[in-house]
Amino acid sequence: MARHEPASPVVRQIDQQFLICSICLDRYCNPKVLPCLHTFCERWDLPNPPRARLHPPKPHPCLHTFSLPSCPSVPSFVCPSHPVPTPQYSTTQPPCLSICPSLPLLSACTPALLSVLLPPLPLFLIALAVHPAAPHPTVTVCSPLVHPSTWQVMEFYCEPCETAMCRECTEGERREHRDHRTVPLRDVLEQHKAALQHQLDAVRARLPQLAAAVGLVAEISRQLGQRRAEAEAEIGSSFEELEAALRQRREVLLHDLEATCAAKQQVLEAQLEVLRQGQESILSSCAFTEQALHHGSATEVLLVQKQMGERLRELAARPFPEHPHENAQLEFHAEPEGLRRSIQNLGALLTTSATAHTTVATGEGLRQAVVGQPCSLSVTTKDKDGALVRSGGARLRFAVTGPDGAAAETEVQDNRNGTYELVYTPRAEGDFVLSILLYGQPVRGSPFRARALRPSDVPPSPEEAKRRVKSPGGGHVRQKALRRPASMYGSAKRKENPIEDELIFRVGSRGREKGEFTNLQGISTSSAGRIVVADSNNQCVQVFSNEGQFRLRFGVRGRSPGQLQRPTGVSVDTNGDIIVADYDNRWVSVFSPEGKFKTKLGAGRLMGPKGVAVDRNGHIIVVDNKACCVFIFQPNGKLVARFGSRGTAERQFAGPHFVAVNNKNEIVVTDFHNHSVKVYNAEGEFLFKFGSHGEGNGQFNAPTGVAVDSNGNIIVADWGNSRIQVFDSAGSFLSYINTAADPLYGPQGLALTSDGHVVVADSGNHCFKAYRYLQ
Repeated sequence: MARHEPASPVVRQIDQQFLICSICLDRYCNPKVLPCLHTFCERWDLPNPPRARLHPPKPHPCLHTFSLPSCPSVPSFVCPSHPVPTPQYSTTQPPCLSICPSLPLLSACTPALLSVLLPPLPLFLIALAVHPAAPHPTVTVCSPLVHPSTWQVMEFYCEPCETAMCRECTEGERREHRDHRTVPLRDVLEQHKAALQHQLDAVRARLPQLAAAVGLVAEISRQLGQRRAEAEAEIGSSFEELEAALRQRREVLLHDLEATCAAKQQVLEAQLEVLRQGQESILSSCAFTEQALHHGSATEVLLVQKQMGERLRELAARPFPEHPHENAQLEFHAEPEGLRRSIQNLGALLTTSATAHTTVATGEGLRQAVVGQPCSLSVTTKDKDGALVRSGGARLRFAVTGPDGAAAETEVQDNRNGTYELVYTPRAEGDFVLSILLYGQPVRGSPFRARALRPSDVPPSPEEAKRRVKSPGGGHVRQKALRRPASMYGSAKRKENPIEDELIFRVGSRGREKGEFTNLQGISTSSAGRIVVADSNNQCVQVFSNEGQFRLRFGVRGRSPGQLQRPTGVSVDTNGDIIVADYDNRWVSVFSPEGKFKTKLGAGRLMGPKGVAVDRNGHIIVVDNKACCVFIFQPNGKLVARFGSRGTAERQFAGPHFVAVNNKNEIVVTDFHNHSVKVYNAEGEFLFKFGSHGEGNGQFNAPTGVAVDSNGNIIVADWGNSRIQVFDSAGSFLSYINTAADPLYGPQGLALTSDGHVVVADSGNHCFKAYRYLQ
């Protein structure tokens, strides 16, 4: 927001002397200027001027009132230059106050009128407005500026005070500006005019930009309304189609119902017909036979017996369909609950708050590429206030033009978290132009220029050199992190107040005594308010309070159980036992809270244990840096699971370092050479990963330490970039911890204390630091 600047003395003087009406003592409202240089508001040019805001005139000994009988439309005025009325001024047309331009101006009264009654416009040319009926409506008069106290013309300018003044102010008795540098007013005039003109030109030059911005915003507003109408039409069309499909399905079901019921009825009716016919035959035969038996003669009985006997035997043996040939089941089963949930979740409005002018692109691909090889860069979208956008789906267009004008192959990968990976493959060497448009507008810095080189011309990068050496603590060759003056997000100038940079305290320096370290690696904390540090090259473990006070040191160099050869990772279980990963001894040792050795595990299985953590089931999770895998042990040493191998796939690692467990019992592993963080469930099934190689937000240059807060946010130490980044539980970048007060140099292990601070093992500076962390 622009800061309001107070008005200068010159501006205040202009406001008070030139812009205030002497009659109503308000700013001029459509001012009128008489030939005698009186200036007043137009509303006073009436036979009966309003009195509501009329103030008494300024008292002065030489004020004299004149009437203007020849101009009844103008009220009486006072002239301060004539203390005694004379016949000359009692005529019907006093030349001083006449508004008729045909009469001469009274020069004797001009200076006083300028300064007392009606102050004129600034001391430049003044356009005088006269009576509308006059033959010459305007006349130009050059008016001097008069000091209101000394009645002298102000012809000098005081530079320190930025005000006009008269000679009395410099040479007279008052001499208000006697010690100030003064110059002739006419010399300053042109300078001020030029300065004002320059400012005017600068302001006016912004008009085309504002006009273009107005047009752009208005066009976006119009497009937004158009998109709304289109989306509304699409919603209506989609649901109309669904309604039509539902109606069609209803008709089909009703038709099928009718057909099925008719088929079943036909079978049952046929069966009923057969059964009824058999029933009638039996009844009629039985009735006839009974009649003959009871009422017939012997001859008739014998005759009936012969005829009806065969009939009755046939009826008795005839098979009838006594069992139903169909069933009455006819039900409608739709399972509407699933459909109802689908309908409730049907459709989504895709939009973001991302703006192009705040969105940034980062990555090596903006500067250099290799011919024939895919080159990537990252785009992080932000809203108008610079806040990160957490959703994907933005309309991002990426175009790459080669030196011959041909377009290169491009690909845009939406990470669905507000970041995008852009990939292009140059086919020829030379300069390429990279255009990144967000919603049709160029992102910050676009277009970019990158040079594509042949593979043989590309010098070996520091990262390639780092890949040739072993990871920190993983062998006898020590890595060197890039020493930076500060975090890339902090100021290069070291600040005096460390609290401004979130640093709370720093403990340690290079050495072998208590509270001193040599290449410290892992760091952990306990609910009892302890900070445990693996002092790698000193072959020991040191324990401190949450305030950084030394408490305990244990460990003896050696390769026997209970001894330490190169401690790297460290963790504390729920019982307070201290679990130490020993890289060179290739096992994990367990010590009591007092530092007494209890047991070891993983011997014969581990090749180079680095990070260690304890999950919610009490299982000990070990990252094997050399074998590029993760082991899960029971506290008694029994192997529960193992996953991972060397590579770049989802379940593969390249020099994994440290591990943490979140509140869902998920395993978070930093993949050092793959420049990413990978998340697995408790059984080792891959869930997701985040991060890529680079220096931008959410990118890594070899991540090391990792911790998870109570909200599931993931805190990662970025070894090569010497910084600490914070991500949400889904891997979206949130913020960073400012370390500019005391820059990190190759941070390793990282943990959260019981009082909510972040502690990090600053390996290159041989100390650990605590930073304020707001969840």
